[in-house]
Amino acid sequence: MDYTEFTRAVEKMMNQRLGDSERVSSYTAIKNNGTEKRGIMVEKKGVNISPAIYLEEYYECYQNGCSIEGIVDEVMGFYECIRRDESWDNRSLMSFEGIRDKVVFRLINTEKNLDFLRTVPHRDVFDLSAVFYVLLEMNSERTAAMTVKNSHMLQWKADVDMLWNAAVENAKKILPAELFTMSHALGELMRGLSENSGESENLLVGKGGKRDGMYVLSNQFRCYGAACVAYPHILNMIGQILKKDYYILPSSVHEVVIVPGSTEFDIDELDEMVKEINDTQVDEEDILSDHAYFVEYSTGKVYLNKGEEAESDIF
Repeated sequence: MDYTEFTRAVEKMMNQRLGDSERVSSYTAIKNNGTEKRGIMVEKKGVNISPAIYLEEYYECYQNGCSIEGIVDEVMGFYECIRRDESWDNRSLMSFEGIRDKVVFRLINTEKNLDFLRTVPHRDVFDLSAVFYVLLEMNSERTAAMTVKNSHMLQWKADVDMLWNAAVENAKKILPAELFTMSHALGELMRGLSENSGESENLLVGKGGKRDGMYVLSNQFRCYGAACVAYPHILNMIGQILKKDYYILPSSVHEVVIVPGSTEFDIDELDEMVKEINDTQVDEEDILSDHAYFVEYSTGKVYLNKGEEAESDIF
């Protein structure tokens, strides 16, 4: 069966198992960079928030020989972990004061999201865009967030400056930046470390004294952590640590790679490296930019290349 038939089969079997109090239906969402994701949504009577479960990875398991019954068992188990039995108290969403301490931002590609950007408040960051969302819940298991739209701005009587100032302060507290060596990042992938593992490395706060040929910048949840490049003083702090010019390689919306300046590297070669990785290893939804950025240590200026300074609303 194809993916559509697979989704319908999962939907039907889950409806049979859950009974009348919950209803499973097909769900399609337009995600970052205009990508489309299809899965299921589970609605529970009397509860005003419904989780969406995307089934692409489960479909791969099916194609590799797993039974549809076993896959539905896994989906049901995942739903049990994320289901909510009580409604969100959405009264706090009615005013700016109610969401002020929950609004944060993420970076997305401007050119790939022009239609979306017409509907939301945003700030220019180099040739990227910072967009805002209300972080309702976030931990290692699940994330619940609401995108801030132009309609919310009218309701809250807020402007972009108010959102940006709140988001910057919140991001530093809720999603603090972490800079760590590439070897540490590879160790995380190999060992499956969590933020609570006790083995963290963050050069921004003096944890870890090793040096490396490459570094990774993200937040503690490794989720939309590329936004850390727009945190106040972060780029200057990285320059102070490295004591030299450096390049920013946008490996995805979730992190960037920091490469200390060296005669070994040429900006055009790094651009090609970023493009190749995007084409072969990064999901379309997670692509941030197709080129590298150059940061001048002595001035803190950011360049799209060594001759063109990157403009920004925030620096």
